[in-house]
Amino acid sequence: MAHIEQIIEKPLITEKASLISEKQNRYGFKVALKANKNQIKQAVESLYDVKVLNVKTSVLPGKVKRVGKGTKKTSSFKKAFVQVEEGQKIEFFKGV
Repeated sequence: MAHIEQIIEKPLITEKASLISEKQNRYGFKVALKANKNQIKQAVESLYDVKVLNVKTSVLPGKVKRVGKGTKKTSSFKKAFVQVEEGQKIEFFKGV
């Protein structure tokens, strides 16, 4: 199994993800492409000390961008939305 740092790359801190976390107690993370739901669940539970109920993942394909006269393709990435138990929460910014 890969290390926690290799599975969870960074939290998704967007306006849409913030609304989902407030309403549904669900938090978003950018994760490794090869990580499966069980690995993501174990990584979040050990890193943030919460009980995970559900994990939903989606792979977003890379986009083709214009760079000067040519084009370039950005990398694909996987995002995961993790639902934690009622009454628990994950704080990405402590003391802010």
